[in-house]
Amino acid sequence: MIFRNDFDEMKVKTTDAEINLVHGGSGSPLLLLHGYPQTHVMWHKVAPNLASNYHVICPDLRGYGDSSKPLSTLDHYPYSKRAMAQDMVEVMASLGYTEFLVAGHDRGARVTHRMALDYPERIVKACVMDIAPTYYMFKNTDQHFATGYYHWFFLIQPDGLPEHLISADPDYFLTEKLKRWSAPGAVFVEEAVAEYVRCFSEPESIHASCEDYRAAASIDLKHDEEDIDKKVQCPLLVLWGSKGFVHRTYDVLRVWRDRAKQVKGRALNCGHFLPEEDSAAVCEELYHFFGNT
Repeated sequence: MIFRNDFDEMKVKTTDAEINLVHGGSGSPLLLLHGYPQTHVMWHKVAPNLASNYHVICPDLRGYGDSSKPLSTLDHYPYSKRAMAQDMVEVMASLGYTEFLVAGHDRGARVTHRMALDYPERIVKACVMDIAPTYYMFKNTDQHFATGYYHWFFLIQPDGLPEHLISADPDYFLTEKLKRWSAPGAVFVEEAVAEYVRCFSEPESIHASCEDYRAAASIDLKHDEEDIDKKVQCPLLVLWGSKGFVHRTYDVLRVWRDRAKQVKGRALNCGHFLPEEDSAAVCEELYHFFGNT
């Protein structure tokens, strides 16, 4: 176990999934949500530090890691951010929490955004890392975006095309993603990468992660359009990497101020994988933002 021994492992049954997680520490509840193509292990440098002041809960999103991979549907709803957000609210309720703090990276940040819209009474404060809102990104697609985020358009292809191609060498595909999206010279802990590869190499995981992206390009956009005038109510911290695509492409704080009432944030000196590339700065920002709430 890459987390220190005082983190406990458990599984929680939600309405239509089983969520694998680790948790540890004491204090205000803090939910940490991972991104693609990773698992809860991506928080291994951050969670033990934060556990000094918070009860830190690190789950695998449905379809990822050792969480279940529910069967999908034609509209991809089982992998919508709404379904994933419901999982997380149910996980936190099972631990006794009706209100909590949350920070999400990448796909986990998109789940965090949806959760803040669907369950405003539950989220005390939220942090999203290295994303702009999904709806905004799709609506402002151009050649630059399609080149940098080609995987968004590759993974949504139907009839098992991306699944077949990724399955030919999932280890290569995953490690290439880590290399291409991180800053030059970034180093990932070997044990963590081995865990990512172990989980991602399962055919069910590859398919489920593609369904996540298919949902993002279809039913998630429908939900976003329905809520286009709804803003995140809780205080929102936005962090991103100064050496990454999001920094090069968007006026990040301006974009988020259109989608949330109280926004602050800054770029950190790293690429896409903030919690692994610059864990010290991430911890500092989260401590300062979440405080002793």
